[in-house]
Amino acid sequence: MYDIIIVGAGPAGLTAALYARRAEKSVLVIEKDTFGGQITHSPRVENYPGFLEMSGNEFADKLLEQVMEQGAEIELDAVTGISGEPGSYTVECEGKSVAARSVIIATGSHHRMLGIEGELDFVGEGISYCAVCDGAFYKGKSVAVIGGGNSALQDAVLLSDSCTSVTVVQNLAYLTGESKLQNILLEKPNVNIVYSTVVREILSENGVFSGIKIENTESGEKTTLALDGMFVAIGQVPENEPFKDITDLNDYGYIVAGEDCVPSGASAGIFVAGDCRTKSVRQITTATADGAVAALAAIRFIDSIK
Repeated sequence: MYDIIIVGAGPAGLTAALYARRAEKSVLVIEKDTFGGQITHSPRVENYPGFLEMSGNEFADKLLEQVMEQGAEIELDAVTGISGEPGSYTVECEGKSVAARSVIIATGSHHRMLGIEGELDFVGEGISYCAVCDGAFYKGKSVAVIGGGNSALQDAVLLSDSCTSVTVVQNLAYLTGESKLQNILLEKPNVNIVYSTVVREILSENGVFSGIKIENTESGEKTTLALDGMFVAIGQVPENEPFKDITDLNDYGYIVAGEDCVPSGASAGIFVAGDCRTKSVRQITTATADGAVAALAAIRFIDSIK
């Protein structure tokens, strides 16, 4: 039986593992996909304290190396559920079942993609899902923001301060974001909003992203937009389906939890960290902070039952 099993090896999960090992707790980290999480898709990270610039892969590699150096065990497997009671949980995986006194859920979330041909080819090379992370790379350039909700409008406002032009592409006949954000955008001379429009094709020249082809769903008219970059902001998808029976999820599938990283509806000894929980800001710094908070809470719980 492990002291702590951590589900997910993104920044939150790996930070939790680091803190748990430094407290001399036995730790198993289970990851189904990519060590480091979404950040591995970012070619440049310039907003993490202490580092002028690094790639997402470099950040993930260093954090994983640090965790393994501390003695945490790492396994590739997909967690399908958690059962048991406080102090004696079973984490069920596709490959096997593992026992733990405490569990930290840190499965993160992934950006909802457009799902069109060529999208993956230009991630980090013309296509981004985070204006806060990558907006500075497009200063003085032309970009498009795909989406019409709060996140898309916030991205458009941010980008409008540094880009020469911002085109907001919304699939509905109206924007769904807050009216205050809409009013700000409507007053921006370098922002253009197109409604009832979807992206049909990603364009490139000599292997370099060059724009998109869009179609008005009402008229059928197709237009080509020459762009330096495209920011997709059509929502995120949390990875919480295996935990719906042991924690409370909100309408969007996120685990309901506050800054203490204690999930609503869960038994004692289960904690949550990172982008998979309800929160207003999802950045590397907030994920690593969650990892520390959740690990320290799990450590206190284990010490209380031993």
